[in-house]
Amino acid sequence: MTTEVGGSAVGGSASDPVLARRLQILSTEHWGLLAARSTAQSEVLTRITLHLTLVSAGLVTIGLLGQASHFASWFPAAALGILGFVSAVGLLTLIRVLAVSEEDFMYVTAMNRIRGAYAEIDPVAATAFLASTHDDELGMRVTYSFLRHRGGAEQILGSSSVLSMLVNGIVTGMFFGGLGATLGVPLAGAVVIGVVVGLIVVAAAMGYSVYRFFSVWRAYPPLHPSEAPPAYWRMRRVPGVGGVRAKG
Repeated sequence: MTTEVGGSAVGGSASDPVLARRLQILSTEHWGLLAARSTAQSEVLTRITLHLTLVSAGLVTIGLLGQASHFASWFPAAALGILGFVSAVGLLTLIRVLAVSEEDFMYVTAMNRIRGAYAEIDPVAATAFLASTHDDELGMRVTYSFLRHRGGAEQILGSSSVLSMLVNGIVTGMFFGGLGATLGVPLAGAVVIGVVVGLIVVAAAMGYSVYRFFSVWRAYPPLHPSEAPPAYWRMRRVPGVGGVRAKG
């Protein structure tokens, strides 16, 4: 019996050397994706750590400057300079965090596609897969959490992106609130300015992140789509192929 895989015959007419070469190519690509994903994750975690360190050091420095100078006339300018610098670094960090978040689910999707090719070559071995063999949004979500369904809110709130957004919103809000107070805005008004700006930063970053996520999936045609539409999240394993299918 012969099975078609990627336009080539696999099965009875394919020799062992052909299958071995095909598996070697797939596994090489798989390991390359794993290495690239690991490098990106390591790099972005380092940048997040650096950003949080700068935020902590900046706030401590502002406190020490205030105590040492007894809040002299030059203190507001110094504090705003520190907050502005930390806010700028935070913005650059957030841009990179969002980019790596997108790259990460792209790597997962690419590895799902390769896993689907493994399953076509050897469906029996594919029964050991817990991660999905489908290279679409549902398959990506299953691979991220294949032992239980993880809610979208849990996934989002626990991400490094949201942490970076919150820190950036707080620091940027402090900068604009302090700027307003320096320019003569009453304390209550300065606090309102800071809170509003912080919320705008978080909302804008969140909206942009969601837009990027869905725009990617609208433009991407999966090679191994799931057997259920992405809106269905009640999943069970499909015996024999290591895929997923929605219940109900």
